[in-house]
Amino acid sequence: MPRVAPITGKSDVPTEHQAVVESVVNVFGGVRGPFSMLLHSPKLAERMLSLVTFFRDTTVVEPKLRSIAILSAVRERDAAYVWAAQVGAARRNGLREDVIDLIRAKGDPGKLPAEERDIVAYTRQLMRTNRVDQSLFDALQKRFGTQWLVEMTAAVNYYALLCGVVNAFEVAAPPDGDKLPA
Repeated sequence: MPRVAPITGKSDVPTEHQAVVESVVNVFGGVRGPFSMLLHSPKLAERMLSLVTFFRDTTVVEPKLRSIAILSAVRERDAAYVWAAQVGAARRNGLREDVIDLIRAKGDPGKLPAEERDIVAYTRQLMRTNRVDQSLFDALQKRFGTQWLVEMTAAVNYYALLCGVVNAFEVAAPPDGDKLPA
């Protein structure tokens, strides 16, 4: 049970903020997860929602590679709700089960193809130390370009922020979602 009552629909917010709830419903099909907490601050939720649509629809980071970065960040933050939601998205984005399994287990990415291995390593370094080795940074920048690296780094940190929200407010993962190890 979350630490505060989740916002689940327009009736849970004052009239002047109901349009924000409608926007969340339009993006996700309902109110759940981090946004059930973020809507306690409607203006914040509204601003964060624009990042969801940016990362889904506009970013230069291809969906499969974006999913590797997001899952790696979420796994480092041990956020069961965000993990369950993002594993489904990763599968829809064509991410292989062996990569999902490796990230879930915090396994060694050394056997992955270079582009996948480097994304996992970059994200783990960023989440664990708040820094990235220069050689790894340079390899990703050379391979994908600066805009790609900026957008991938922003996605990693955006999803880490969502993890912080669900973890702090104890938003439970859906019972039928993909599970993190105990």
